[in-house]
Amino acid sequence: METIIVKPIHTDADYKAAMAQMCKLWDCPEGSSEADLLEVLSILIEQYEKRMYPIDTLDPVEAIQYEMEENGLSQQDMVKYFGSKERVSEVLNRKRPLTLKMIKNLYHDLNIPASILLAR
Repeated sequence: METIIVKPIHTDADYKAAMAQMCKLWDCPEGSSEADLLEVLSILIEQYEKRMYPIDTLDPVEAIQYEMEENGLSQQDMVKYFGSKERVSEVLNRKRPLTLKMIKNLYHDLNIPASILLAR
């Protein structure tokens, strides 16, 4: 195996080099020193990506709309989580806040993280 130098990632060039090194190690045997190096590189890459390409957290309504789209759910399908068609419309149009019961239903049945549903 060639020598791989591990160093902090400060620039896009460093990032691209680290990604290339990680790709070379991708299929290494579990528990090997190469696997340890892969883990270290992935941590460095993840930290760089979080710093340089932050992803905004969805607000509750955006998260619900995302899950609806991903699961092919209509507003009618959401009645069981909100209680009525009117409430679904009010929540999705930001005219009514989520209740604790709605949050519990969405969390348990659609696996939307409670931390997102409770935000804002």
